[in-house]
Amino acid sequence: MKEIDLVYRTMFAELLQRSLDAQFQADFPFEGRFVTVPVKGKNYWYFDLPSPDGDKRRYVGPEADQEVTKRVLAFRQIKDSLKERRRMVSTLLRSGGMAGPDRFAGDVTEALANGGLFRLRAVLVGTVAFQCYSGILGIRLPNSAMQTGDADYAQDFAISDEVDDSLPPILELLQTVDPTFRAVPHQGDKARVVAFVNASDYRVEFLTGNRGSDDYIGKPSPMPALGGASAEPLRFLDFLIYEPVRTVLLHKAGVSVNVPAPERYAVHKLIVASRRLTDALGRAKRDKDLFQAALLCEALLETRQGEILGDAFQEAWDRGPSWQQALREGVAMMPKKGEAALADALGSEFFKEVRA
Repeated sequence: MKEIDLVYRTMFAELLQRSLDAQFQADFPFEGRFVTVPVKGKNYWYFDLPSPDGDKRRYVGPEADQEVTKRVLAFRQIKDSLKERRRMVSTLLRSGGMAGPDRFAGDVTEALANGGLFRLRAVLVGTVAFQCYSGILGIRLPNSAMQTGDADYAQDFAISDEVDDSLPPILELLQTVDPTFRAVPHQGDKARVVAFVNASDYRVEFLTGNRGSDDYIGKPSPMPALGGASAEPLRFLDFLIYEPVRTVLLHKAGVSVNVPAPERYAVHKLIVASRRLTDALGRAKRDKDLFQAALLCEALLETRQGEILGDAFQEAWDRGPSWQQALREGVAMMPKKGEAALADALGSEFFKEVRA
């Protein structure tokens, strides 16, 4: 594990702020105005944009989110600096030792971001999200852990249902990147779509958590905020996307995105690895899950964040026997360096219980 130089970590933090500023300005033209709306005892920012048919209202974010509120209050002072942001991204990739997505994955994520996906509190998950962690943690991560052939995005159902706003049609956004994208009807309900593929079989999929009955497994969940798309309900996903981190994807001039907290990503990958199929493709995905989990455990320990890794693991462990069994199986398959880092984060007594 090698830490990234402070000058580049500082540049990444500045790029994050500039990218969020730029996305904010793109989402909310100067002609509109911000208003607060109380929902279930909490205040939320919305944006009213005048039109010939009356004001069009768009969801912005919770008033309690200091980053959002700061930009609302400083709205007219936000200035875009596209050329400088492109230079910063290039420097971070070439000299700073940070990682970015392949061009196509970046273009897809940028198109969805410009459509409002992350403003509506969706979360980038999977390997494209993993590519953000070198900047977040300030640690060089190997390119071998970054390869992917798809892009996954998740949103909590309650958020999708309550924001009272929606993306434009997902298929239209994806077709601005590649006109060959098409909707894939869900096997369990042909009227709903959770995934889109292009002529090269690049797959974009939408996911949500399943905290209810097993009756929901295999049945797509309607998602009011996802522009007509539904989402695949998955066990354990609610743990992954709880309290995500706002960061920047190092693509073009930087794309402001939400990703899972790295400690949650690591723990979730251990769980997912234990659930993979045992065919050749399943084993390959399992190996990548374990590799990414191990790298993040090492990186969190290296950056003196072992305590938050231990807390995330404990939270998952406390959810009950099925979670504990999945974690035990995942830990048993970890690469040795990652296992040692996790053991350090958990402490010897707890780790003995996990390995029992």
